[in-house]
Amino acid sequence: MLDMRPELTDDPWWDWPDASLADAHRPVFDASGGGFDDLPAGVFLAAGLADVDFGRLSAVDRVEAVSALQRLVSHYQAQLYAGVASIYEYLEDDFDGDVEMATGATAAELRAALRLTRRAADLTVDLALALVTRLPAVHRALLSGAIDVARTKTIVSGTEHLTEEAAQQVVDQVLADAPRLTTGQLAARLRRLCLEVDPDQAAERLERATEQRRVELRPDPAGTGHVFAFDLDPVRASEAMSRVDRLARSLKASAEDRTMDQLRADVFLDLLCDGGHRSDTASTGTTHITVDLETLIGLEDRAGELAGFGPIAADLARQAALESRRWEYSIRDGDTGDLIAAGATRRRPTAGLQHAVRATNPTCVFPGCRMPATSCDLDHIDDYAAGGATTTDNIAPACRHDHTIKHQYGWRYARLADGSYQWTSRLGLKHSTGPP
Repeated sequence: MLDMRPELTDDPWWDWPDASLADAHRPVFDASGGGFDDLPAGVFLAAGLADVDFGRLSAVDRVEAVSALQRLVSHYQAQLYAGVASIYEYLEDDFDGDVEMATGATAAELRAALRLTRRAADLTVDLALALVTRLPAVHRALLSGAIDVARTKTIVSGTEHLTEEAAQQVVDQVLADAPRLTTGQLAARLRRLCLEVDPDQAAERLERATEQRRVELRPDPAGTGHVFAFDLDPVRASEAMSRVDRLARSLKASAEDRTMDQLRADVFLDLLCDGGHRSDTASTGTTHITVDLETLIGLEDRAGELAGFGPIAADLARQAALESRRWEYSIRDGDTGDLIAAGATRRRPTAGLQHAVRATNPTCVFPGCRMPATSCDLDHIDDYAAGGATTTDNIAPACRHDHTIKHQYGWRYARLADGSYQWTSRLGLKHSTGPP
């Protein structure tokens, strides 16, 4: 049969000259089955989903249908932004090319028509123009349903400080992976790429931001006080948090009714008000920074990774490495990324196996989780009680929450040959993460 479906970007369904043509080729769905993954986002997918009876679907097909609905929502959101941009284009011509006037007039039209706040209308116009004029590849991805609005906003906001050319370079590198990344993972990837696409600008932005560092005390309606510290050196801030966390955990090890959050807050005040803490046996916290050898010796300017924080500029990673009094290192194959060796330059190193596992997987191995491996449980993939071996192939970092998912909710996972992990949900759906 001749495929009469329109191209999504050039021939939307409302432009078809004969509506009966769409009806004639409308797909027919069995309400008890799936098949949505084979349909592109658009009128045919909408037609199929309109007849779906979720009560007659299997558990797996319900998940598939929800995923299809999300693709359809993304598709129509992209069309909405294209429509907003078209209003702007009309008004720009009406105002003889005056961008500011056209932008304000477009926002005013949306405020009245959609009953939006002024702020919401301004943000909608800004996002629409960024997608249609500055980052058209991101708009196409949203139109196809490959990414949702949350990921779209993450990409737009994560690249807005770059020149248009640099922003498009970053988008070209991240867009293919964006559908399988959470917004947190995507934001971290974007920060790394933005640091690398223009290192000089990144260094200037960091210097300007740290010049604005400050601490503020704000009252809360409940009668408490909030202490905020802004624009700090990320390495020193991470070290400070590590120290607070370590002291809080040392207190929790004893008979203690306070939660970890309460302990961290109390330790924080103890350190600031008293200048120390009774459980403090070391003067500083610990920072975990990952940086490749070429960057460390100044041949490259690739971003480093600060555990619990994310990407940091190459200069900052080098400075932290020079000032560090103890190192943990991992050596990887430059082509495959496979771990070759790992160790620590300290008098009493951590157990070799523990370090190797955490060096191989710097974060929790559950899909989308970014909890640093240093704060995770080391989990036996095949349970130790069932005969699972205590080896690097059978141990992986899993944060306490996701470790619980495995044992309480019937999930399981396995380490694949390429170093990635495949999780199987209670419903039998498979999700992959990695390789690291």
